[in-house]
Amino acid sequence: MALGHSELILNPDGSIYHLNLHPEDISDTIITVGDPDRVRSVSKYFDSIEIEKSRREFLTHTGAINGKRITVISTGIGTDNIDIVFNELDALVNVDFSTRQIKDQLTILNFIRIGTSGAIQHDIPVDSFLLSESAVGFDGLMHFYATGQHANKGLEHSLNEFLGWNPHHIQAYAFDADAALSEKFKGNHIRFGITATNSGFYGPQGRSIRLTPKLQGFNERLASFSHQDRRVTNLEMETAGIYGLAKLHGHRAVSLNAILANRSSGEFSKSAFRTVDNLIKFTLEKLTT
Repeated sequence: MALGHSELILNPDGSIYHLNLHPEDISDTIITVGDPDRVRSVSKYFDSIEIEKSRREFLTHTGAINGKRITVISTGIGTDNIDIVFNELDALVNVDFSTRQIKDQLTILNFIRIGTSGAIQHDIPVDSFLLSESAVGFDGLMHFYATGQHANKGLEHSLNEFLGWNPHHIQAYAFDADAALSEKFKGNHIRFGITATNSGFYGPQGRSIRLTPKLQGFNERLASFSHQDRRVTNLEMETAGIYGLAKLHGHRAVSLNAILANRSSGEFSKSAFRTVDNLIKFTLEKLTT
């Protein structure tokens, strides 16, 4: 059955609604970044750039480095934007725009998030790199999808039982990184952990400027949780949504975090730009060698 015009929305030029992209504009290897300015921080290392398109906070560059075609796209902040970006990127490769039908042969995309994050464990230093082996979402995005067996139900149950935040209407969900894609980025100087994806930057991450968070000791409670000898290591705002939508669509995803803050020690990086740049170079080297 053809997808309705209100479900698959195309622009007059045939591009997908929010991203302003055509199917031929993207590679099957896609780096996601939150900040549109970080797109150029990645693509400046490309040998050539063939596509530069933007709309709203969504900036896309597609180019090549060492003969490998790569797309880098900005998502903006939060899993609400991840919902738009990942559904539209999947549609670009797995829906025939002329017939509005889902294709018989589906394409698998490889997503690599390059993002910034704050550690909640005292022993994770600022300016280090962390790969999210799993992610737990405290936002509501994946509760709107039938997740089936794709979610990490064991981690979900263990965390929700430990936290006991049901009276606050908080029910975390959990998904894992793609194991094969994660293997590409393993090395001596990268750490691993469970990443918590939050629905905001201030109250939802236990910060207080003038407003008092409802959940006192949010970070300390998360930091004391352990599942199968793994800890919740860091906080950010996209990874759980990325892992969930990638799994449901049959794509591969991994999230790489530049740790710019340590919430336990109160530190913030004095060389944040350099740390992110080093993570970008590390990622591109692993993807192209």
